[in-house]
Amino acid sequence: MRFRVFVIALLLLLPLATARAVTPDEVLDDPALEARARAISAQLRCMVCQNQSIDDSNADLARDLRLLVRARLVDGDSDEEVLDYVVSRYGEFVLLKPRLSPKTWLLWGAPGVLIVFGGLVLWRLSASRRAPDRPLSKDEEARLNRLLADGDEN
Repeated sequence: MRFRVFVIALLLLLPLATARAVTPDEVLDDPALEARARAISAQLRCMVCQNQSIDDSNADLARDLRLLVRARLVDGDSDEEVLDYVVSRYGEFVLLKPRLSPKTWLLWGAPGVLIVFGGLVLWRLSASRRAPDRPLSKDEEARLNRLLADGDEN
């Protein structure tokens, strides 16, 4: 029982134990600006790691981007202006959650289109497998009667 409680507590505390890549020399003095910088950094993809935010990555490029974000915030840019600036330099791919725009319609719409297309294919396949509802011809009826009569003899 104690071991189970220990494991559960460890699993709950594990996310807190993950180290952030932000070094103390990067942290801004203003806590509000630092919180905004962290929020923006969590939205930006590390172009080296690609599956981590720049806040979690130890790559040199991620550090440069973190410093760039903080410099833009100190200069007075809004969060949206900082994101727009980074996207203008690195493209939409730098965003962990791409924006909905004409360039990304296919990305956002593809799952829905694939589900509808798959549903239509499944419906069509199931409709084509159904036996047609038509009466037996005279030859088919005679053959069926012969088969049934042969089955009764056994």
